[in-house]
Amino acid sequence: MQTLGRLIAMSLLAAVMVVVAVVSIQNIELVSIRFLLWQSVRLPFGILLAIGVGLGLILGSLIPLGSRR
Repeated sequence: MQTLGRLIAMSLLAAVMVVVAVVSIQNIELVSIRFLLWQSVRLPFGILLAIGVGLGLILGSLIPLGSRR
């Protein structure tokens, strides 16, 4: 049963990665992020989207580590 759950999780992760890759390729317009007085360099929207998804996956995988005691 654990193997099936792992297979489903990896399949969903692969599907998310494919969707992010397709959206990244189609969105090449340069954008910059502004926050208060800080402004980032201009990057393609797809790259910023991929970075955001990647950071979300990493931070989301760290949440269960904090709840273990």
